[in-house]
Amino acid sequence: MNILVTGGCGFIGSNFIKYILKKYSSYKIVNLDKLTYAGNLDNLKDVEKNKNYKFIKGDICNKRIVEKIAKHVDCIINFAAETHVDRSILEAGSFINTDVYGTYILLEAAKKYRHKKYIQISTDEVYGSIDKGSFNEESRLKPNSPYSASKTSADLLCRSYFVTYGVPVVITRSSNNYGPYQYPEKVIPLFITNAIEDKPLPLYGDGKNVRDWLYVMDNCSGIDTVLCKGTAGEVYNIGGDNEITNIELTKSILKILNKPFSLIKPVADRLGHDRRYSLDCSKLMKLGWKPKRKFNETLKETIEWYIVNKKWWKKLKDNKFNQYYKEQYKI
Repeated sequence: MNILVTGGCGFIGSNFIKYILKKYSSYKIVNLDKLTYAGNLDNLKDVEKNKNYKFIKGDICNKRIVEKIAKHVDCIINFAAETHVDRSILEAGSFINTDVYGTYILLEAAKKYRHKKYIQISTDEVYGSIDKGSFNEESRLKPNSPYSASKTSADLLCRSYFVTYGVPVVITRSSNNYGPYQYPEKVIPLFITNAIEDKPLPLYGDGKNVRDWLYVMDNCSGIDTVLCKGTAGEVYNIGGDNEITNIELTKSILKILNKPFSLIKPVADRLGHDRRYSLDCSKLMKLGWKPKRKFNETLKETIEWYIVNKKWWKKLKDNKFNQYYKEQYKI
């Protein structure tokens, strides 16, 4: 199978590419990535010479580039997106452009070249917040940030292309991912790297917001399951069944690193901050998938990765991306 992976130099995309190349010796992957601040060629150094892998620098909003690649592949898996909620609150325009218009360009290519499958990588944030119980794939979409609204819009656009044109679209909605190569603006790598450097950990609000944490390779296996067994027109939730509050997560990181809780710095809550996410993943489990890794084990492994790979994240945190945090939280 020939696959176009978009946004493959990002966190989840790069892990997925390595997962697929390791599992399937006959699969070929073209990675189209714009290399924005979160796209990093270092994430794929260990596969860059693989005969089944090819990287092309380009924007999914560029119709010419997308069509040139799309005519030679069997399916598209779209990881490309602006994803950080904080950034979407500050400047929503780039999210609308990449997450919505970019998805439209890819869907048009999938329609034109009659691809076997188009997989849209989405998020549990499209459902909004839930106090009790869990969201299933039929739950109402109720996004509460510009980021989640842009992803919701893309999901609905995908649905319309399946209903109207018969494009074999499948959508995955995962809970919060963590693991190696995650850009250090997200909470787990931000808190790990700050703690390593004995810098404050800026914790939003009362710290009682609940998130379900999914190890990135479990998400990759879920996406692979959908690629092989997923039904066109369907949505599949992918969760880790690891719900904890942000304050519990923060303390766990500090305990593992043997750092004092005094590094926790409460800050003003994020605008539109969802209180709790929770996914019902029984639909995907019926296809034979389930998360294999335990949270405590993989959190320790993730922390160890950031300790060993300080050179990888240090140069990222030293550039201008971190200016927002330095100004906002005086860190």
